Amino acid sequence: MKDLIDRLAAGGELSDEEWRFLIEGSCDRQLLFDEADKVRRRYYGTEVYIRGLVEISSFCKNDCLYCGIRRSNGSAERYRLSKEEICACCEQGYGLGFRTFVLQGGEDSFHTTEWVADLVFALKEKYPDCAVTLSLGEKPRRDYEIWHQAGADRYLLRHETASRPHYEKLHPPGQTFQNRMECLRNLREIGFQTGAGFMVGSPFQQTDDLIADLRFLREFQPHMVGIGPFIPHHDTPFSAKPQGSLERTLTMVALTRLLLPKALIPATTALGTIHPKGREMGLQAGANVVMPNLSPVSVRGQYSLYDNKACTGQEAAEGLEALKKSVAQAGYRVVVDRGDAR
Repeated sequence: MKDLIDRLAAGGELSDEEWRFLIEGSCDRQLLFDEADKVRRRYYGTEVYIRGLVEISSFCKNDCLYCGIRRSNGSAERYRLSKEEICACCEQGYGLGFRTFVLQGGEDSFHTTEWVADLVFALKEKYPDCAVTLSLGEKPRRDYEIWHQAGADRYLLRHETASRPHYEKLHPPGQTFQNRMECLRNLREIGFQTGAGFMVGSPFQQTDDLIADLRFLREFQPHMVGIGPFIPHHDTPFSAKPQGSLERTLTMVALTRLLLPKALIPATTALGTIHPKGREMGLQAGANVVMPNLSPVSVRGQYSLYDNKACTGQEAAEGLEALKKSVAQAGYRVVVDRGDAR
């Protein structure tokens, strides 16, 4: 097994069978996690970067079959933060030590190109030492260009799955694999630090789909990769589907670290949702970012992408001191830094 890990870390290609062995075989998981941790320490030491997450809207025009804020969910509680509320969240975050703000939301038509550009410009003007990350879904290339010119540094757009047939099983007609990939290419070409990512254990997912994800990541070379387990939401067509496994998710985090040694990889909220120590285990498997929630407490429960989403305690910005302690106990240290990719 060690020879496969070494070959992977050196940039070598693996056969389908070798990938399957690492993903689903009876291999030494702890060895895999330890080797991934060595790679992250080589480039990032023990530093863990914090991002202040502001979930700006739970309105969404899309109808992804796995998502709790999908358009067809008539039971979803909807909210939309004003610019003033978003700026207040970032002001609080800056005082706590955050130097990256992640503005995430559903694909909300209220947020025009100009509205977002004005918000980004205002934040960059007030906090020139901070990075602004957007995660607002699929947009025309011109929108991305305007937001980049306004000062946005990064953009997160999970590819969800690199298998077209699998993608089509997770999304309704009209949301196409081709458009998602074109958006990611546009973001890279424009100059964003670009984030991709995928769910582990999503409905109908096969090991070959995960192999396709890893090969896509190697080819695309994103700056950031978000990897979390699929967690069902009770008001979606996938409500009865099984949750993604902790071990498989950690395995994919570790393999991604070996593939992309300089990438920024979050220990996701979803990991912390399915296991009390999921975030810390993610860090020990190669992740190096955590994203506490800066959104107003009154709306956090309404941004319900999946059931039981953690949004309090150490997942919340006000729990930063407790988060620092748990990160330190895992062997790392939270740093005040923009935390750009190497």
